[in-house]
Amino acid sequence: MSIFLIIAAITLLLDWYVFSGLKTFTADWQSPRSRQVVQYGYLLISVGVTVLFLLGFGSFSTAQGMRPFHEYMLSLFITFFVTKIFFVIILSLGDLGRFLVGIFNHIGKSGAQTVSYFPERRKFISEIAILVAAVPFTGFMYAMLRGKYDYKVHRQTLYYDDLPDAFDGFTITQLSDIHSGSFDSTEAMQRGIDMAQSQKSDLFVFTGDLVNNAAWEIEQYIPNFSQLRAPYGQFSILGNHDYGDYIQWDSESEKAANLDKLKEHHKDLGYRLLLDENVEIEKDGQKISLIGVQNWGRGFIKVGDLNKAMRGVDKDAFKILLSHDPTHWEEQVRYNPIDIHLTLSGHTHGAQFGVEVAGFRWSPVQYRYLDWAGLVNEKNRYLYVNRGFGFLAFSGRLGIWPEITVITLKKKAATA
Repeated sequence: MSIFLIIAAITLLLDWYVFSGLKTFTADWQSPRSRQVVQYGYLLISVGVTVLFLLGFGSFSTAQGMRPFHEYMLSLFITFFVTKIFFVIILSLGDLGRFLVGIFNHIGKSGAQTVSYFPERRKFISEIAILVAAVPFTGFMYAMLRGKYDYKVHRQTLYYDDLPDAFDGFTITQLSDIHSGSFDSTEAMQRGIDMAQSQKSDLFVFTGDLVNNAAWEIEQYIPNFSQLRAPYGQFSILGNHDYGDYIQWDSESEKAANLDKLKEHHKDLGYRLLLDENVEIEKDGQKISLIGVQNWGRGFIKVGDLNKAMRGVDKDAFKILLSHDPTHWEEQVRYNPIDIHLTLSGHTHGAQFGVEVAGFRWSPVQYRYLDWAGLVNEKNRYLYVNRGFGFLAFSGRLGIWPEITVITLKKKAATA
């Protein structure tokens, strides 16, 4: 409660300062009614968003975690908060400038002359503040209304000397981080499923976080995600959210039962859930090994056992590992004595916010994860980090769009 009160106090102070800027912006308007509509209309909307946010989280239940309503209220609050911050920064710089001008004008003036330390605020500063603040506001609103379902297909072709000939051109479609408890549009979500299925890949893999917390979150979407089929099968692993660690359970047995139920739902979806185990994918008499570990992540749950998952795998076999958290690859896979050719991960979501343009990439998540999106190569051991299909907490995506990954394996031509 104290945290919420502090948040409310900060936002109200920001609202007061923005309101003063809007008064400057509308000061020369001829119509008093128009001035009031802009000034008090802003206050009504902004304060209303804050109140809804506080009321929404006042009803938050640790037994269920964040629902789409909570995520949407949080996202609206963040949108307005960031917008106000940008507005206030520009306006405060302008106020600092006029204060310095006031001091300069005051120096050397006689006592009989009255000189204000704060000359009148100029309207153009408020206009600049509005224009600057409109950028994050527009971006965040797009992220919430369209961006979170703006699915992109990322394609990678990987070349290997020791790829079995039969698998030359073999394709894999990867999804990760569905977070089914966050969806608020089945129709929009279905477009992503249709895009994934239309890739017609040989193999489908899912790399964890089917739900936010509870097994029931995926139940209404089983008919949708069970449409994903591939000639050589559908395989999946668990992510950190699948274990139910982020909500309160009445007992450990209830939590365990939830995990058991979620595992059954993988079967309902038609996915073979790999729990520290491996399977062989055979094509034209040749084989590759597909290995799946439970979640192992730095700073998160560490139950995955790579050694157990590798039991029975020929050391010379071509190996593909499914491991939810890319820090597992960083710490246990890339320098492992046994060569694992390709690791497919997810987890980071790319923070659902960032910039990826013309070879330039930035996201705040890069300060937490060394490898946070796309392809990484360490001495011909590859890691691919999927940006995630769904979203969590912030009900939107901006710049880091939801991803469908298509990997093509190719046999590297022998050199003369």
